[in-house]
Amino acid sequence: MSENADRQKPQQPPANKRKRKRLLMLLSVLFIFIAIAWLVYWFLVLRHFEETDDAYVAGNQVQIMAQVSGSVDKVVFDNTDFVKKGDVLVTLNQTDALQAVEKAKTALATSVRQTHQLMINNKQYQANIELKKTALDQAEADLRRRVPLGSANLIGREELQHARDAVASAKAQLEVAVQQYNANQAMVLDTSLEKQPAIQQAAASLRDAWLALQRTHIVSPVDGYVSRRSVQVGSQISPSTALMAVVPANGLWIDANFKETQLAKVRIGQAATVVSDIYGDDVVYHGKVVGLDMGTGSAFSLLPAQNATGNWIKVVQRLPVRIELDPQELQKHPLRIGLSALVNVDTTNMQGAVLATRVRDTPAYSSNALALDLTPVDQMISEIIKANAG
Repeated sequence: MSENADRQKPQQPPANKRKRKRLLMLLSVLFIFIAIAWLVYWFLVLRHFEETDDAYVAGNQVQIMAQVSGSVDKVVFDNTDFVKKGDVLVTLNQTDALQAVEKAKTALATSVRQTHQLMINNKQYQANIELKKTALDQAEADLRRRVPLGSANLIGREELQHARDAVASAKAQLEVAVQQYNANQAMVLDTSLEKQPAIQQAAASLRDAWLALQRTHIVSPVDGYVSRRSVQVGSQISPSTALMAVVPANGLWIDANFKETQLAKVRIGQAATVVSDIYGDDVVYHGKVVGLDMGTGSAFSLLPAQNATGNWIKVVQRLPVRIELDPQELQKHPLRIGLSALVNVDTTNMQGAVLATRVRDTPAYSSNALALDLTPVDQMISEIIKANAG
């Protein structure tokens, strides 16, 4: 019965077997071709790229601190507000500073009058010297007339001795007058009134008080956005108190933490592409490598690893690589500090240096917003000196 069943089972045609065989061969060839193409693409292109997703946006966080102590009267800006360089962020109570300025103005006026009196005394001491010289000449003349008379016993010895004592006294009085003049001259010398040390010291004190008054207005040194505001109205602050931070929207960069096994071909100047998680693949930033840090994160941590203790497990370290972004792309698609990113570095060109060799010839960052023009206080000082100089 089984032999009959086997005979009745239909046989597959040889054409179907050949078709399946050709299809399998075609698929095998296709897979082999794809594998070869992938290997060629990897050898020519992909092996020159290093990629990491351990990358974050970094930037400057300008800490705002007071330059003088005081109590807060007004907080002008809050978190997320945009501020420009020179805008007043916080104001302090000015009562004490105004009092200090008035006190310094009075001290300067007093110093001018006292110094002017010293200069006038100089002329008085000179006149006194001339007076003492005349008295000495008279005493010496009297002595010369009495010496012959004393030799001839026409006057008493006591009178002659009085004449000699008068000469000695006149000389001593002249020396006292000269020394008084010298002492006064040492105070004023030949310096003009406004250049006298006492007046310059009082003027410097007035400038300090005026600067303290101006610094009751705390300004922003850069353009940016207010963040981490902690100051409150009524707070008593000191120069070491952190009030807020201003974060510039431009000048941001990427800190890409590559594994140490990926850094053999990374050089300064190599091109890089950055994709941030906030915008996704739709926005691709273009930048370049500007430097490799001089230490890993674990080396600069508060408690660095102690690998010489005996219990040692090797962990692949990561080194921060700074990626500078295109400013125009950054302005078009702003980023924020701390955002995640995916970084690809093209290591094809290895002509650059591993470490920077050129010394920077310009400041990395600078601001003149905190500089104060001293012209108003200098004008005030000139007016006070003129009004009290007589």
